[in-house]
Amino acid sequence: MVSKSNLPIIIRIFSYSLLAITFIFLINNVLTVWFEWPGVKKLFSHYGLFGFKKLSNPLEGSLLTTAYIQLFLYFASILLAIFYVFRSIKQTLETDSEILTKFTAYIIRSSFWAVLIVGIADLIVSFMVVEKLVEPIFGETLKIKLVIPAFRITFVHFPLILISFVIGYFTRTVGFIWLAVLVVASEFFIVVSRFIFEYEQAFQGDLVRFWYSALYLFASAYALMHEGHVRVDVLYTGFSERKKAWTNSMGSLLLGIPLCLIVLFLGMGGKASIINGPVISFEITQQGSNGLYLLYLMAVYLAVFGVTMLIQFTSYFMGSSYKLLKS
Repeated sequence: MVSKSNLPIIIRIFSYSLLAITFIFLINNVLTVWFEWPGVKKLFSHYGLFGFKKLSNPLEGSLLTTAYIQLFLYFASILLAIFYVFRSIKQTLETDSEILTKFTAYIIRSSFWAVLIVGIADLIVSFMVVEKLVEPIFGETLKIKLVIPAFRITFVHFPLILISFVIGYFTRTVGFIWLAVLVVASEFFIVVSRFIFEYEQAFQGDLVRFWYSALYLFASAYALMHEGHVRVDVLYTGFSERKKAWTNSMGSLLLGIPLCLIVLFLGMGGKASIINGPVISFEITQQGSNGLYLLYLMAVYLAVFGVTMLIQFTSYFMGSSYKLLKS
């Protein structure tokens, strides 16, 4: 029988281990998709374990070694989570919840800065390409390179995304309210340019869709942080604080966390999956050079949504558990 005094430790180990395993899954996804590491699935298939069909060409040499490294990372992450819990043994679940909420806020802040800066930068590049301004200013070579998705994304988007995460560290406002204003402003600009100046390009509509989808997905975790989601529940408002804590903890554990894991594990289940596929191919809009080169980032939105909601649901679970154990 687990004593009440040990429950916080068990909850902390479970919560941090869950997040650590997810973090390692994301790392292994990058190693598998971008660096051609075999992955844990192939390691299981190598031995025919857990229902995986045995490989016709078994792993050998460095491939087998890297597969074991990827498997080891999962065990190492759990050990690190346990080590952290016992090193901060006096830390309460409430404090853990606050730490995770702050981390969620950082990811959301940085992501909003990324979509803002990258969106504007890509809009400028697309405008210059469409209006044939690149060649007179920067030369023919750069003009050719800027219409190649791999070049523009690697040398324009990625550096700006890294800068956005630095900005997100030093800022404390989320900024998605300004993004909502910019969505309205960009749509208004399309109306003005179309009906007054008779000018319209595909990249204008792409920017609105890009920002709007970011606003919807990124704001989900922010709304969860501030109890902003609409509860379609006529019973919850009449619950006592203890019943609300039970509802939030069980809802996060049984519904919220599994949903986020499904989004991440299925969305990144292979190179052709809904998240990995567009990113690997640097997918752009069907309008080509007339549109924005940001369609691949819309797939990344799902990953950001899954990660931020997972962290915040875990924070919710730990915070609610603290209220239950305290009462």
